[in-house]
Amino acid sequence: MMPKIRPSSDLRNKYNEISEFCHKFSEPVYITKNGTGDLAVMSIEVYERLVGKFELYKLLDEGLDAIKDNKVALAEDVFEKIERELT
Repeated sequence: MMPKIRPSSDLRNKYNEISEFCHKFSEPVYITKNGTGDLAVMSIEVYERLVGKFELYKLLDEGLDAIKDNKVALAEDVFEKIERELT
């Protein structure tokens, strides 16, 4: 699908149309100002999914770094330690 590009005046004049597009197609609308890219508008669902992916990638990177730095433990050992501390 080609990106949807609209002038900034459409945010004011055609907000409902832009909102419907974002929700229907789960795609951002790119807003231009004086012919140059300025904003990307998307539904809150798409935004939250995007932020969730970034958070997941960050956690995966932290896990990979922990493996590289040999800062990992077997799950069995961790659970045994927790059980010892609880009793």
